[in-house]
Amino acid sequence: MAAGTLFSRISGFVRAFLLAAALGNLLSGDLFSIANTIPNMLYILLAGGIFNAVLVPQLVRATKTDADGGEAFTNRVITLAALFLGTITLLLVVAAPWVMGVFLDPVFDDPQLATQRASVVDFARYCLPQVFFYGMFVLVGQILNAHGRFGPMMWAPIANNAVSVLVLAAYLLVYGPARGDERCQGFEPGQELLLGLGSTLGIVVQCLILLPYLRRAGIRYRPQFDFRDSGLGHTLRLGTWTILVVAVNQIAYTVVVRLASGGTAQSATDGCGVGMTAEGTGYTVYSTAFLIVMVPHSIVTVSIATAVLPRLSRLAADRNLPDLAISVAGTLRASLTLIVPFAFLIPVIAADVANAISFGAARSTSENYGPTIALFGPGILFFTVHYLMLRGFFALERTQTVFWVQCIIAGVNVAAAMALVGVTEARLTAPSLAAAYGASYAVGSALSYLILRRALGGLDTRRLLAFLARMLVPTVGATGMAYLLAHVLHATVEEPTQLTAALWVAAVATADGIVFLGLAWLLRVAEITQVGTFVVRRLHAAARHG
Repeated sequence: MAAGTLFSRISGFVRAFLLAAALGNLLSGDLFSIANTIPNMLYILLAGGIFNAVLVPQLVRATKTDADGGEAFTNRVITLAALFLGTITLLLVVAAPWVMGVFLDPVFDDPQLATQRASVVDFARYCLPQVFFYGMFVLVGQILNAHGRFGPMMWAPIANNAVSVLVLAAYLLVYGPARGDERCQGFEPGQELLLGLGSTLGIVVQCLILLPYLRRAGIRYRPQFDFRDSGLGHTLRLGTWTILVVAVNQIAYTVVVRLASGGTAQSATDGCGVGMTAEGTGYTVYSTAFLIVMVPHSIVTVSIATAVLPRLSRLAADRNLPDLAISVAGTLRASLTLIVPFAFLIPVIAADVANAISFGAARSTSENYGPTIALFGPGILFFTVHYLMLRGFFALERTQTVFWVQCIIAGVNVAAAMALVGVTEARLTAPSLAAAYGASYAVGSALSYLILRRALGGLDTRRLLAFLARMLVPTVGATGMAYLLAHVLHATVEEPTQLTAALWVAAVATADGIVFLGLAWLLRVAEITQVGTFVVRRLHAAARHG
């Protein structure tokens, strides 16, 4: 799973960097990025909570308790989901102008931005069919997960990214990268068609590629419409609170998108590429920085949590709370072995990462990425803790508790985002949103940990604190060495090229990792040495088998 996620992330980076190279990281980039993000947001709002958090425990229970091994329950879930998603997708496409009005800053009502607003609505019409295919992809993937097949869902996004890369390569070949004022303007119909439909095609391929694995898992889908007294009512009742959780999150994220869209929209009204205000940061910078810093979370935490969720569900179903607590606590420590040093390292290498990833239309505004990348580092650490606590709540079916915690997180995020964006320049819009994200999950992670610890009768907090204390010395030591190395490298070259910056990132990150592992080994940090021993054994085993 981790390997599939890693390759998926790498291909996702290629897509993101090509997109910025083609459209830049100012207003034009935001027009497409926002329209292409809305379908995923709407899918999550409408069905994602149920599919991701509620269905896996219910599918595991149906597989364990139903006489047919959960076959009928699975068929009903697929049938109902397809009917619901198909209907809602059609309505969204028709209502595209009103949908986009929710996510755009009021500055888009300025007559100067009429062309840009028309383009973002056109993009939305091409992209909104993704809602259906996002939903079916996640549903099929979760069914496979419930049957112990985790790999396909991790690898399938690579197909989507491959299609997107081909589309963007074709766009660059036909239209070339945006230059000058083009980075803040609307699009021609042909450009909208290629980018919009190409993006949707990638999601379609991502969904279809999972279907053969259903048969290999022994699942033979047949439409079933007898939803009454089928067990779906219990699932939907559980999903009510999850839907509310997702709604709260998406309301907060809608505010973030609206604020981000205003940062770059100001570029067009004040003169694209001229002066500080015209170089405002927005959604493209925010989302690209988030994609970068989420790498360790996606590779380590998501893979571990996906694998452990069925086990947590079984322990919760058996009311084995002591073992459930042990599993959650162990998963948290395993994830933090990588997340903690990364969170400390990312501010050190942020500027060089920004330099290294900027091509084509984004090259002249590469510095836009650095502050946002740096400020996201601590936020990812807090988010990881909260994310793993949620797995425990979902296993216990405590979705009502999750809702109230998410209300607090969303409230802090919205308040902090509005306050920070309101008092900063347009160029600091994306960094302000990243800082608000970190503040919200700092509060949320502490709150969710304390509540779950009380629910489970403990989470081995003393061992966790001892682990974090042992992690502090190697983490601070490695980060300090990384900072000194980065400072020395920058002193040798005043304006590094992209290649130089990329080599510096690799050198600093490698040195940081070596020092961290060395100090952890000397200090006998058990969780890290166990991982190292496991890897060495696997390498030896691979060598023996040729």
